[in-house]
Amino acid sequence: MEKRRLGKSDVQITPILMGTWQAGKKMWVGIEDADSIKAIRAAFEAGITTVDTAEVYGDGHSEQIVAEALSDVRDSVEYATKVFANHLKYEQVIEACDRSLKNLKTDRIELYQIHWPSGVFNTETVPIEETMSALNHLKEQGKIRAIGVSNFSGVQLEEAAKYGRIDSLQPPYSLFWRQVEKDAGPYCIENNISILAYSPLAQGLLTGKFAPDHKFDPQDNRAKNKLFLGENYERAQQALSKLQPIADRHQCSLAQLALAWLIAQPQSQAIAGARHAEQATANAQAGSVQLSAAEVQEIDAIGRIVTDHLDDNAVMWNF
Repeated sequence: MEKRRLGKSDVQITPILMGTWQAGKKMWVGIEDADSIKAIRAAFEAGITTVDTAEVYGDGHSEQIVAEALSDVRDSVEYATKVFANHLKYEQVIEACDRSLKNLKTDRIELYQIHWPSGVFNTETVPIEETMSALNHLKEQGKIRAIGVSNFSGVQLEEAAKYGRIDSLQPPYSLFWRQVEKDAGPYCIENNISILAYSPLAQGLLTGKFAPDHKFDPQDNRAKNKLFLGENYERAQQALSKLQPIADRHQCSLAQLALAWLIAQPQSQAIAGARHAEQATANAQAGSVQLSAAEVQEIDAIGRIVTDHLDDNAVMWNF
């Protein structure tokens, strides 16, 4: 898989990244460590060398699973992890990074990201200048190679960029969830900031595998995902039926088509999670689906069956 430059940094990443929220187990149902390890390894063997995790995914468990899967090929992979909103004071950032380095069994992290803006989830408000100061220090030490932010609005991104180079934004972004295009996206394109889209398959909705009457376990975070509720879910099913002929034309799955559309957008890469090795391999194969400009527009229009009816709230869940 041909790599792309991460922002203006010297880090190269794959257009499809392996997402590992599920490997942390917390907020997921039926996850086994052995399956997670096999999935991460299968992604690597299929050409996905960039892995995204976070300290909050199972309180470090996801990071530890990533290390277990990839430590023997460490020099051939890029690690991206995140510091959570409750650790954004200067010393807390330094300590959190050291914990992540230990969990990942490594001496450097290619991309270190602020997971959520300060103050969310009832966390203490910390000035972005203080957090960025710690991140800049970690970068000077060589512990991290690039700084990113996640779940930041365009205004928050611009504010953070006053205090240091931001090389990536990680927003929720998929064919069915596109608020970033109206908000921070133009700023990212103008300033050469990579967009690392999480939930690029709308938490599995874009795979087409969920029946119209599907119900999630209440412990599954998707039970609260707005896209799986009411009329949004009905519209999504309509859109999927219109996407299927395009996927058939390319002899690919709906999921691969959705990923191919996303990585064809300006500055955009897709973070795709997988519970099993077969899913990880299939996600990687999306990198070879070549869409024409006309097909990208056709897919775009179908996606709007869903997105035209959503509000501007960028958070995907009714937590």
